[in-house]
Amino acid sequence: MEVLLSRDEIADAVGRIGQQISQDFTGESVVLIGVLKGACLFLADLARQIELDATFDFIAVRSYGTKKQTAGEVQLIKDVITPLRDMNVVLVEDILDTGLTLTFLRKHLLAHQPRAFKIAALLDKPSRRMVAVQADYVGFQIPDKFVVGYGLDYAERYRNLPDICVLQNLAE
Repeated sequence: MEVLLSRDEIADAVGRIGQQISQDFTGESVVLIGVLKGACLFLADLARQIELDATFDFIAVRSYGTKKQTAGEVQLIKDVITPLRDMNVVLVEDILDTGLTLTFLRKHLLAHQPRAFKIAALLDKPSRRMVAVQADYVGFQIPDKFVVGYGLDYAERYRNLPDICVLQNLAE
């Protein structure tokens, strides 16, 4: 597989995003909400880069299954258990692609009435956007290629790769 983003490039971007979040919420606490399963590695690394009181929780949705194309609908699989009312919430997502998942999650989490709501996406693929949504913190803008590694998968495979790689042949 072709390496699109190396582990060192990823670490630098995660550090930069952690610094931005720390500056934006100076003196306050934040709740990081990781979108399972893809964002778990990003959230773990990001949490260690944030110089604030930070807690985290997880939410899970289904939109891709084992296919490379979105199903067009988003289903909530696991909700957060942390009370979010009047909290500073940062939704942590691996990739902003069509925007369908983040639009669904934004609406769902804003219903909890947080004090502040921000989105951190490690990857942004704007060429595939179907609905207008933007992340507040972005690691990388990438081309329209199917990527795996650092939490991103194809049919649950390749999540453990330390780099983000382009999956060119599904037989790999």
